[in-house]
Amino acid sequence: MSLIRTLLVRREAGIAVMIVLFCLAVGAFRPQFLTLDQLRIILLLVPLIMIAAMGQMMVIVARHVDLSIGSTLGFSAMVSGMLYRFDVDWFGFDVPWWTGIPVSIVVGAGLGLVNGLLIQLFRLPAIIVTLGTLSLYRGLTFIISNAKQIDRQWIPSELKGLSQTSPVFGTPWIIFIAFGVALATYLFLMHTRMGRQIYAIGSNPVAAPLRGIKVTQVTLVVFTISGALAGLAGILYASRWGFVNPSNTGSGFEFQVIAAVVIGGVSINGGVGSVLGTVLGVLLLGCVAAALPLLGIPGTSQAAIYGAVILVALVIDRTVRRQGIAGFKRVQP
Repeated sequence: MSLIRTLLVRREAGIAVMIVLFCLAVGAFRPQFLTLDQLRIILLLVPLIMIAAMGQMMVIVARHVDLSIGSTLGFSAMVSGMLYRFDVDWFGFDVPWWTGIPVSIVVGAGLGLVNGLLIQLFRLPAIIVTLGTLSLYRGLTFIISNAKQIDRQWIPSELKGLSQTSPVFGTPWIIFIAFGVALATYLFLMHTRMGRQIYAIGSNPVAAPLRGIKVTQVTLVVFTISGALAGLAGILYASRWGFVNPSNTGSGFEFQVIAAVVIGGVSINGGVGSVLGTVLGVLLLGCVAAALPLLGIPGTSQAAIYGAVILVALVIDRTVRRQGIAGFKRVQP
């Protein structure tokens, strides 16, 4: 009973219950949903969201929000795609396939740093700044690409191979990369001084400077990391889908990421959230995305059902936590 009460108090319990109930409900109508092949499909749907959600989680925990994350992904992916397409013209030789990975990460980190600087230097709300840079970065993507898509033939086969297979049970490398980023984020938040400072700023931004926390420095780091992870997601987008389009790549991506983070129990008021909860939120969205086509639901209805599942998940999460806390209090001496 003590173990059950401990689990119920945790914010992740609600979303875990929701995942189980959703999978069982879909499996009752479509038994193939509860197979290993379907699990592989779900896991292939979540890496990009999971990687970007790790950065977004830190931003929201610090009591900010990054609405430009989708445009950052698109711009970073386009820069890397153009590097592959024009490498001979620019450098006179074929650049190694892995070059696009650090380039995309650095470009994304630079865009994230710009967000942080605008927020801290001018004391502007993050939601307003990133709403502006959302359009700015998307416009820059069109400008640098001349509104032209990077087609599949320009993406190196080795890069595309990251999303196809690996020596480990044939599981694509992109899945291991996503969970590796989640693990690294957990270690950073739980076992470093700056990680604890992020939670302190989100919990009480007024008291944080009085405790010697350098709020500006931490904020810049948080937005830079968010941008870097969006850049990583950008190059992996090219790997996963084999093209980069200036209008479609990353469009609306920020809302999926924010939804996963909030569903995973990260408080929009800052100071509360966990990597495990965010991972579970991402997995729920992956289950929903995989289930809707399997159930034969038309595309025009998918968005409504997607939103409904998000709301139900939030209600179940809140109910489970309230009951868990109430039960915990009843057993106190």
